Amino acid sequence: MLLLRNIAQIVTLAGGPIPRTGNSMSDLGIIENGSILVRGDRIVWVGPTRDLPVREPGIRYQTLDGVGLDLLALPGFVDSHTHPVFRGTRVEEYDLLIQGRSYEEIAAQGGGIMASVERLRAATVNQLIESTERHFRHFLSHGTTTIEAKSGYGLTVEDEIKSLQVLAALGGRNKLEIVPTFLGAHAVPAEYAGSRAEYIRKITDEMIPRVAREGLAQFCDVFCEKGYFSVDEARSILTAAKNAGLGLRVHADELTHSGGSKLAAEMGARSADHLLHIDDADIDAMKKAGTVATLLPGTAFNLGLRHYAPARKLIAAGVPVAIATDFNPGTCFTLNMQLILAFACTQMRMTPAEAITAATVNSAYSLGISDRLGTLEEGKQADIVLMDVPDYRELPYFFGINHCVVTIKRGNVVINRLEQP
Repeated sequence: MLLLRNIAQIVTLAGGPIPRTGNSMSDLGIIENGSILVRGDRIVWVGPTRDLPVREPGIRYQTLDGVGLDLLALPGFVDSHTHPVFRGTRVEEYDLLIQGRSYEEIAAQGGGIMASVERLRAATVNQLIESTERHFRHFLSHGTTTIEAKSGYGLTVEDEIKSLQVLAALGGRNKLEIVPTFLGAHAVPAEYAGSRAEYIRKITDEMIPRVAREGLAQFCDVFCEKGYFSVDEARSILTAAKNAGLGLRVHADELTHSGGSKLAAEMGARSADHLLHIDDADIDAMKKAGTVATLLPGTAFNLGLRHYAPARKLIAAGVPVAIATDFNPGTCFTLNMQLILAFACTQMRMTPAEAITAATVNSAYSLGISDRLGTLEEGKQADIVLMDVPDYRELPYFFGINHCVVTIKRGNVVINRLEQP
């Protein structure tokens, strides 16, 4: 048994609708001076410390006591949009961005996604496992216990499969939980510049069937954007993925008003992501379809944009909103969800309560795993993080440092900085 007791504040997110929309995104189900009991990988009790059940005789308890520490407990973050399988960085592009070059200009000159493609193709599986596993340790140390992880830097049958096999290998030995997504439609590789249709056929006729047959991904994503994949091209790819039994996600309306969010709604996608350039009609379509709006404010911040996704409009309209890091080597090289909370609050005017909801239960819902993740209540998987702040609002308020002192995944303590001198 694992016992967490005398926790200053527990954010349970228990008892509300899933996904949370509108005003319900502010209902965190807070317990002051609370305790949590865990048996195996499941939570068996949550409540005020004064009501803690009598210990069962003969049962050994591992106890984390928060007396005098002012700790906050909340569900482990669910980061529902990441690109973690790559080799090297693109720090030289960061320098160019600071000098005023746009992402589109850099990509047109051989940078951007294609720079990462070149490096991934040259990397061995072991090299990719080593670099990706290092990222996974950092996710856990910052309080993220589950990620959606995309391929997309291979763009050949074998290299996309290689990326997904790296995720499968790490899923079997790493404490971080991985929901894999196939993103062969991240860009059209240079060798198909004059034959886009041929590359799309390769995705629909070769990549997707193999990914589905080998069980390497749960979702398929498409970068539906000017210069990448049009609405019609994306529709054909998503249709093939849907027919193969994969769930759908869409990079939508990030750089321009591309029509990606409406396509996501039309196709019944679980999530449409980015959404910087959506309009009222897009929001209405997503609301009617039940598509989650996954917002990535870290990317807009890192690119130096002054325009962010309209979080307040989406929440007011009743669209379920999630937030994620978009961790990738080019446009958002951070895996710290605590920092993303701060950007969500200051740049998109989400309240701290809404941001935490978006980073936990709503992100879990977007991945189809909210039946066991995203809240702290009896019967749920024991994915719990302890932060060294006494009030949930301090996570975005006291920004720029790592507050996570304990990470618990499936009932196992995998990070414990409380024991460090």
